[in-house]
Amino acid sequence: MSKVLYLKWRPGDWEEVIGQDHIITTLRNAVRQDRVSHAQIFSGPRGTGKTSTARVLAKAVNCLAEDLSARPCNECAHCQSVMRGDFLDLIEIDAASNTSVDDVRDLRDKINFSPNLGRYKVYVIDEVHMLSPSAFNALLKTLEEPPAHAIFILATTEIHKIPVTVISRCQRHDFRRISVAEIINRLKEMVEAEHIQVGEDVLGLIARQATGSLRDAISILDQLSSAEGEITPGLAHQILGTSPDEAVLNFVEAMMKGDPGAGLNTLHQSSQRGNDPGQFARQVVGYLRNVLLMQMNNRDRIDVPEDLLEVIETHAGRMNNKQLLNLIRVFNRAVLDKGAAWQPTLPLEMAFLEGLDILNKESVPEEVRPNSPPVKPAGTNQPESSESAPPAEEPPAGGKSPGTEQQPLTVLQHWKEIVERVREINPATQGILNSCKPLGIKDNQLVLSFRSDAIKGKMEGGDHLKICQDVIEKVIGVRLPVLCVVGGKDQSGLPDGVDPNGLVAAVVRELGGTLVDDQDGKK
Repeated sequence: MSKVLYLKWRPGDWEEVIGQDHIITTLRNAVRQDRVSHAQIFSGPRGTGKTSTARVLAKAVNCLAEDLSARPCNECAHCQSVMRGDFLDLIEIDAASNTSVDDVRDLRDKINFSPNLGRYKVYVIDEVHMLSPSAFNALLKTLEEPPAHAIFILATTEIHKIPVTVISRCQRHDFRRISVAEIINRLKEMVEAEHIQVGEDVLGLIARQATGSLRDAISILDQLSSAEGEITPGLAHQILGTSPDEAVLNFVEAMMKGDPGAGLNTLHQSSQRGNDPGQFARQVVGYLRNVLLMQMNNRDRIDVPEDLLEVIETHAGRMNNKQLLNLIRVFNRAVLDKGAAWQPTLPLEMAFLEGLDILNKESVPEEVRPNSPPVKPAGTNQPESSESAPPAEEPPAGGKSPGTEQQPLTVLQHWKEIVERVREINPATQGILNSCKPLGIKDNQLVLSFRSDAIKGKMEGGDHLKICQDVIEKVIGVRLPVLCVVGGKDQSGLPDGVDPNGLVAAVVRELGGTLVDDQDGKK
């Protein structure tokens, strides 16, 4: 059986370690000067070369080449033994399955034995953060005063979980994510040597999908290479469960245009083609991050095809920084939402609807407060009364009327608390409430304004209204019916001279009010 590609192409020399020049230079100089530290920590994301570099270092310190600067030579008996995997003085330990204090004590008992063949016994402890606290304590003394023939290399993806007492006894090397360009260059070498038919556009897709992990990129290429014939972008998207850039662009464009039908249609078509909604959400976050980089004048940090840069630049000019940051937060939450396995597209649908609200926030009416300009229901000429007044304070706890001396509690004042309590009962209801604007009380009903019929329909479906009413009753002591209305940018029907973005316009649109003339003939 042939080796998988990531093992076959595992770095065997300093020059083959990609993207970690700052570490390789330090280690090569240490080998050249015969001053290799007895304890090292290699930290960084997965697939960036930590254990491969540890093996190269183990070869170098045990290499038989007389010229220190030529180590590892990959030709001597010791180097060849390490490459075959049978060098007895290279001990690789998986801390994930050897976490107990007894495992470390066993290691400590054996460490005093001299090397079998080489000059050093090299212990590589992978995922060292998985050790128990007692195991770390047992390891401390050995790290502080190891035998002269022992070298420890601790590898971890979560450096923050390692006790500072351990870190202080080691020389630390931080591995970084590998750039898209570096991954593409390495993949080019591989496809040429392995005779894999694949276009450079597909290599770019693989590199971006790997998110800085060369091992992940090689594994993806290995998976794609099992298909017959040339690997096309369409085939790559199908196998990886990703969506083409065009789908992501159409989705974002629909959100920016305020078109829920087009956006949700793009999402559902992508899902019907077998693309993973969670992966689609990650692609949206990645695209919005690129837009953010463009806004922050970091164009050179955007790793996308050249034809996409103009689109990104256009979108960067159509959103302000606050809107963009809020969008990234919303869609990142959709990526992390694991509670909707029964309906995989739901987190992304909700994020899209929240995104519509974020991008149109400047046109959403402000909260309607007491002392608003007088309005009356359409089609009436009666004097102003409490029933026809604009949304204002709701009845206080205990059912007392606003005319009592007790200061009434208001839903608007406690809206943030209400939304947080709703989340404890049903996060989906909370997500919908985040996409609405509470306007106040009209005819003893709480009026909620939504950006579209789609969001309003979600609120009115299921138990969302009941949950909202139950929580309001718990918070303020009064059970209020909830009236859902649809806001929008349509300014038709507003009298001349009325600010379409003002408070009066909001009441006219949302609550069906109309302006009347006062005794002086003023509106």
